[in-house]
Amino acid sequence: MLKKMLKKLILLLLVISPFISSAQYRHFRAKRFKTSTSSFYRRKNNPRPELILGVGASNFLGELGGANQTGTFFVRDLEIKATAPSAQIAGRFKLNNHFAIKGGLYYELVKGSDKLTKEPYRQNRNLSFKSNIFELSLQGEFFLTREQQGARYKIKNARGFKSYDFQAYLFLGVGGFYFNPKAFYYGSWENLQPLGTEGQGLPGQKAKYSRVAFCIPYGIGVKEAINRYWSVGVEVGMRKTFTDYIDDVSGVYYDNNKLRAARGDMAADLADPSLSNLPAGIDGNGYQTAAGEVRGHSQHKDAYMFLNVTFSYKIPKKQRMRFRY
Repeated sequence: MLKKMLKKLILLLLVISPFISSAQYRHFRAKRFKTSTSSFYRRKNNPRPELILGVGASNFLGELGGANQTGTFFVRDLEIKATAPSAQIAGRFKLNNHFAIKGGLYYELVKGSDKLTKEPYRQNRNLSFKSNIFELSLQGEFFLTREQQGARYKIKNARGFKSYDFQAYLFLGVGGFYFNPKAFYYGSWENLQPLGTEGQGLPGQKAKYSRVAFCIPYGIGVKEAINRYWSVGVEVGMRKTFTDYIDDVSGVYYDNNKLRAARGDMAADLADPSLSNLPAGIDGNGYQTAAGEVRGHSQHKDAYMFLNVTFSYKIPKKQRMRFRY
């Protein structure tokens, strides 16, 4: 009787021993990393941080150039001929399957010219500019689709083992940027802010504007995995700004004779390079750039936008395994 009981006990131990070993191993791993078994597996499957590089095209939305009519703003005033280069370098950290934080450095070259429009008043005004924009921003991203991945190693013709990652996302954030509008004058590009082309800094006038301003980045993007580490995508970004001086144009004309006397010929020439050829039906004198006349529209702040092709690299996690013998 005793022998039969011992045999049954030994048989039972042989059956359950693999499960005990597996549980002990999971407990050892969790203890090794000073966390629970479940949290260990959650950490193992968490998304990795990403490095993002992007190149593309930028455009400016402001007073200069634009549509062939007055009173337009935002995308309706987009001038395709003023498209210029854009670039970005950023880092993304996913909080979960749908939310991420992204911070980065963005570069845009923006420009505009009244010669690109057929609207009579703008064309007669004849102003032009270009500016480099350097932006630092922090954005929150909301992913509309959840990241899906199969096995670590792809097995040919095996169902359920294909790894894919197509995601669409929206983003919104805060940022700051530096700009420095310039105009072409006798063979070189000259900084406009120090000249005070609208009388800034002169007695009785407002101070010169700052070349550092805040912005609100927002937009949409998509990305698709190439392999385990790399993804390629497209991102369309808009920037609402809190300055109207990216193009150095905002208010009214200052008395050009007084500006010439205070700041010199270059300041006066760049403040009012108008052609003085408006049709008589628009202005009986053929001239609308006298002191106090409208030069820009301060109620509409400047904006800029870009379309970048992005390349994302998932940073591999370090495997910190130590074995005892």
